[in-house]
Amino acid sequence: MIYHIFAKKSIVADNHEFGREGEERAREYLRARGYQILECNWRFGNEEIDIIARENETLVIIEVKTRRNNYFGEPEMAVTRKKQKIIVRMADAYINKTGLDLEVRFDIISIILGGGQCTINHIPDAFYPTL
Repeated sequence: MIYHIFAKKSIVADNHEFGREGEERAREYLRARGYQILECNWRFGNEEIDIIARENETLVIIEVKTRRNNYFGEPEMAVTRKKQKIIVRMADAYINKTGLDLEVRFDIISIILGGGQCTINHIPDAFYPTL
């Protein structure tokens, strides 16, 4: 029983590290394209925005989804309506806190890290805030 608990924790830690690796790849990708990274893993309450960046006069809120493969669908499919609403609410909190007055865009960066390769799919305007 104890072994099972420790094994479970190590899997969670490994998944967490794997996700962080994907986020680092996303930041490298964005910097190479001229984005200014403003925040990484910005927290508000129990939730988190993976990356907050600026592209010219646009504030870009970015959700990063990293998977080892796409056997069960593309990583971006994991950004559900519920997750989108959370991201929009958090973006509003960030804007209120910082006072930034910029256009806002919601992007998803989908990453597959597996087999020694890294595939990045950047989806600008992946979703829009709904009322």
